[in-house]
Amino acid sequence: MSLLVTGSIGIDTVKTPYGVSENCLGGSAVYFSMAASFFSPVRFIGVVGADCPFDLTNVFAGRDIDLRGLEVRQRSRTFRWKGSYHDSMNQAITDKVELNVLSETPPTVPDVYKDSKFVFLANTAPALQHKLLEQIEAPLFVAADTMDCWINGCLDDLKKLLKKINCLIINEDEAKALANEHNVIAAGEKIMDMGTRVVIIKKGASGSVMLEKSGDRFLLPAFPSTVVIDPTGAGDSFAGALMGYIAKAGKADFESLKTAIAYGTVVASFAIADFSLLGLSSISRADIDKRFGTLRKMTNF
Repeated sequence: MSLLVTGSIGIDTVKTPYGVSENCLGGSAVYFSMAASFFSPVRFIGVVGADCPFDLTNVFAGRDIDLRGLEVRQRSRTFRWKGSYHDSMNQAITDKVELNVLSETPPTVPDVYKDSKFVFLANTAPALQHKLLEQIEAPLFVAADTMDCWINGCLDDLKKLLKKINCLIINEDEAKALANEHNVIAAGEKIMDMGTRVVIIKKGASGSVMLEKSGDRFLLPAFPSTVVIDPTGAGDSFAGALMGYIAKAGKADFESLKTAIAYGTVVASFAIADFSLLGLSSISRADIDKRFGTLRKMTNF
């Protein structure tokens, strides 16, 4: 079924112990779409300025990604992010951020996208996520991401959004901050009390945990990668593969979500193996399925 993503397109400069990648392609919608396209067609909504050096038609060539929702604003500048990773590379340090076009009015959802059944609201201001969601007619499953700055500065808007979505995908520190809890499971339960049916908490190298209002729980370790070159986009790649899988399946029941999380885990393990999109653009669905089989054997007991 139809899968819609709305999020950022960025010009990134990333420094890790493995080197520096200057002015490379980034952004939540970009990573998400590349990952999701291994499983499902993607409807893409995003906005860039006239200074954007990347042609997304070429970037996504050969992939079923509909770019009719891409808007180029001639008098605006593209979102830019400069970040660095140190030691274990579990945490990104933002060295500089220029919101630019992301501080402006969000893009409009094209009429041909309004019947989308699966929707991912990638990380941006909760009020903007809400406005975009209001333009979708009757979605079956809506997931969203958020971050600490919105938890700290836009909590009321975020809580309103949680009553409108089915799933929140969030990292461990953000979950604890949102719920004001030190225990990750207790944090997930508090977040569900705010409105959403499912909470998926990413724990970096420790894997992920899913909680559902029915009381079901699911834990999965990360794939044991031997090389981590650039973690940027790992979370968005995880969400992209997850949502791509359930859009292809046409359902988001607990069992389907378990499999989707496993695929998200595998695709994220490829994303971190190189800078920008190189870890994803160099693989095939066969590579993903092979690693998925390895993960299944490793976690079966």
